Amino acid sequence: MSAQAASPSDDAPHLLVVDDDRRIRDLLSRYLAREGFRVTTAGNAAEARAKLDGLSFDLLVLDVMMPGESGFDLAKAIRVSSAVPILMLTARDESQDRIMGLELGADDYVAKPFEARELSLRITNILKRQRPARAPQAESFKFGEFIFHVARGELRRGDEIVHLTDRERDMLRVLSASPGETVPRLALAGNGAGSNERAVDVQVNRLRRKIEHDPAHPLIVQTVRGIGYRLVVSP
Repeated sequence: MSAQAASPSDDAPHLLVVDDDRRIRDLLSRYLAREGFRVTTAGNAAEARAKLDGLSFDLLVLDVMMPGESGFDLAKAIRVSSAVPILMLTARDESQDRIMGLELGADDYVAKPFEARELSLRITNILKRQRPARAPQAESFKFGEFIFHVARGELRRGDEIVHLTDRERDMLRVLSASPGETVPRLALAGNGAGSNERAVDVQVNRLRRKIEHDPAHPLIVQTVRGIGYRLVVSP
């Protein structure tokens, strides 16, 4: 019988743990959920296929020695149409089994008995390798006549330093972390007193008066209706 652990957060990595031992399924489900993963479990390959048909997963943990269709067979079938990361889990610790799993396209291999912490770390490492490399943030951004130096939190117009409040500096840093992309109001709200979406609108209007030629028709800090703002930078 399969079970699904409570979801730590909606955007947490979603794992499918496939093992015919219910005790191991339940143990891993609870532990990995505490580690911040969403976890769905299945007791055999048929249950796993049903879950894979209806849900999207970031990584699969497959037990090799299952009755009927083995973890090797399931991994081979999955690899025909999917590149989802796979970690093989087995009671065997023979080199030939490890080689077979890797040849079938598994990303890693852990032998039972194992430490739950080690399994969690291996899962985390696989997921990190799957993420696309993020380009380093630029040291400064130009918009209109202005240049904002991120690390220093300094805004310049030519040789002139434009005075910024701490909140304005923080908002520019958040906006410049994703130039051209929409940033929700909540992400700009900060943590201090009065940190709410209405206060963000007021603070953005004050910032616009410093950097826009026409604050009523902004070209640099643009409103994305119902969501937030985006910073339009110069090439």
